[in-house]
Amino acid sequence: MPIDPDTFRSVLGRFASGVTVVTTLDADGRDHGLTVSAFASLSLSPPLVLVCIARDASVHAVLRDSSHFVVNLLSSSQEALSRRFAGHALDRFAGIGYSRGQSGVAVLDDVLAYIECRNARQHDEGDHTIFVGEVEAAGTSETRALLYYRGGYATLER
Repeated sequence: MPIDPDTFRSVLGRFASGVTVVTTLDADGRDHGLTVSAFASLSLSPPLVLVCIARDASVHAVLRDSSHFVVNLLSSSQEALSRRFAGHALDRFAGIGYSRGQSGVAVLDDVLAYIECRNARQHDEGDHTIFVGEVEAAGTSETRALLYYRGGYATLER
């Protein structure tokens, strides 16, 4: 018998994760983005990462059809940005700072790091799709990370 959903959610909530915003472009060149905590490195050689997106998420269909995406790792000062991209705002990019990566996808200002990826492979599992990104560019800054733990935000002191 499978574990009940409330217990599973409670157990997973005890795993501290970084907070990311995944950005991409649709076929008309419009920006899309979503707060994502299900992110991981997959391989150093070749450099691969993965993000898991619920199939009912607003960005899912756009990401499925896009050639590139950027994983923006949020800094400790970007909790409001995380909430904005997790919500239902019509234009999540209105009034925020960003530049364009080499693929044209938005790289958010003041992030801890960013990873620009070619959308290489997709795997449907459960109620999510696993998007595998081949890393084409990346960058870092010297700020602290924003973390998500037990349903709330936290930061590291280092």
